[in-house]
Amino acid sequence: MIKLAPKIPKLSLIIPSEPKLLEFRYRRRVIPAILLLEMLGLQLSLLLAYETRVLLQPWLPMNFSYMHLQDLAWIIVLLPLGCFLFGLYPGYGLTAVERLRRRTHITFGFFCLLIFSDYLLTRGTLSRGILLITPLYALLITPFFETAVIRILIKLDLWGTPVLVIGGGTTGRTVVEALQRDLYFGFRPVGILDDDANKWGKNINGVPIIGSTRRAGKFSRQVKHAILAMPGVERSRLVELASSLPVPHVMLVPDLSGLQSLWVEVRDLSGVVGLQFRKNLLLRHNILIKRTMDYMLGLPLFIVALPILALFAVWIKLVDHGPAFYGQEREGEEGQPFKVWKLRTMYKNADRMLEEHLEHDPEAKAEWERFFKLKHDPRILPGVGKVLRKTSLDELPQLWNVLCGEMSLVGPRPFPYYHLDKFTDGFRALRWSVLPGMTGLWQVSARSEGDLKVQENLDTYYIRNWSIWLDLHILGRTFWVVARGKGAY
Repeated sequence: MIKLAPKIPKLSLIIPSEPKLLEFRYRRRVIPAILLLEMLGLQLSLLLAYETRVLLQPWLPMNFSYMHLQDLAWIIVLLPLGCFLFGLYPGYGLTAVERLRRRTHITFGFFCLLIFSDYLLTRGTLSRGILLITPLYALLITPFFETAVIRILIKLDLWGTPVLVIGGGTTGRTVVEALQRDLYFGFRPVGILDDDANKWGKNINGVPIIGSTRRAGKFSRQVKHAILAMPGVERSRLVELASSLPVPHVMLVPDLSGLQSLWVEVRDLSGVVGLQFRKNLLLRHNILIKRTMDYMLGLPLFIVALPILALFAVWIKLVDHGPAFYGQEREGEEGQPFKVWKLRTMYKNADRMLEEHLEHDPEAKAEWERFFKLKHDPRILPGVGKVLRKTSLDELPQLWNVLCGEMSLVGPRPFPYYHLDKFTDGFRALRWSVLPGMTGLWQVSARSEGDLKVQENLDTYYIRNWSIWLDLHILGRTFWVVARGKGAY
C-alpha cells in the first residue's frame, strides 16, 4: 500500500438548494492516461522478451520472424480490455495488493489463452519463449508505469472519485483520516452527513459536515459511493439508511477493529449476512508457498550478494580492525532465539559509546526511547557504515538466515530484546506465529521514522492480513524504498 501525506482535496462544495460537490472532469482524463502507459509498458515488455529470446538463440534455436513480432504487438493490445473488465481502470477502491493480484491473474490468463489459441489455430507459429517471457516483464514494468501515472495524477489533483461519509462521529473521523492518508486508494471524502444538527457547518480534517442524512439524494448524480460509518446506531436505523441511500455503491463500516481487513468474504447464510475471515497463515499450503518463494529468490540473491559482501568486508577491516560481520541473538518463530547476521556498521565498543552519548544528551535519549534509533548516531563507522546504513546493504548477510530457515524474505523485523521488551506480551505472542523477515510492511511504509506504536500496528496488520500478494507487494516496494534511501540512518 502507498502511504502519502494527508491532503485536503480541492473541492467546489457549497450548500445551496442544488449543491455541487466535485466536477467530473477527472474521470475523462484518468482512464486514457492509464491506458496509454499500459500500452507503452506492454510494448516495452514484448520488445524486451524478444531481445531476451534472441540472446538465448545459441542454446535454444528458434524459427521466428520479425513479422510475427508485429502481429504479437497488435494482439497484446487486447490485454487492457481484460484489465478494464476486472475493474483496474481506474480501479478506485482497490488496494495496491488487490491490484497486483488482479493484474497477475489477468496477465497470465491472457497469455495462457494466447498460447492455447496459437496452438489450435496456427499450429504454433508464434514463439513459445516470447509468449512465456513477455508476461514476466509485463508484471514488472506495467505496475511501475501504473504507479507512476497515478502519482502524477495525484499531484495534479486528478485522481479519485468523490465519496460521501455518513456519520460524523469517531468512526466517521477514522474513515476520513484513513482515506486522506492513502490517496492511492482513490476514495476522496468530499462531504459528511450526520443527523446531529450541532455538527452541521463543522468539518473533519477539512471535510465539511453538510447536513442530515436526508440530504444524500441531492448528491446522487455526482457521488457514486457512500460509506456508512455509524456502528453505534441501532440495527433498524442502519438497515433503513443502507436501503434508502440513493447511490449505487454503499459500504458499511462495522465496529470490528482489531480483526483483519484483507481477504474477508461476505457470505449469505440463508438470508443472514456473514463475514468469513480466511486466516492464510494457518493454511499449510500457504506456508509451503512462502518458504518456496524464500528459497527460489533467496538462493540466487545470496549468490549475487557474495562479491558485494566480500567488498564491504574488506572496507570494514580497513576502517576499524575487527570482525566484518556482526551477529546478535534475536527472537524468532515460536519465540526461539537465533543469531541474526549483519555487516558491521558500528565501532567495536558501540555499546559503551551509546551509553555515554545518551547520558550527556537528553534529546538523543528521548529519541532513542521512542524509536530505538538515532538520526545522528556516533557509533556508526565513517564512510562504510553510513553507506551500508543508507543503502540497507548491511542486511545482506541475513540471506543466509533465510536459507537456514530462521528468517523469511518478508515478515516482522527481528528486533533486539531491549526493543521487544517495550511491546505488550500479546503483540510479542502474535509475532511468534511467523518467521521474522529481512523486510516488512513497517520498512516500506515508515522505516526508521515509525515509532513503537506504528511498528506494532503495521506488523499486526501484516500478520493478520498475510498473503503471497502482500509479500510480493512489499518486496517490490522494498527495492523502491531502498533506492530512495528515505528514512534510513
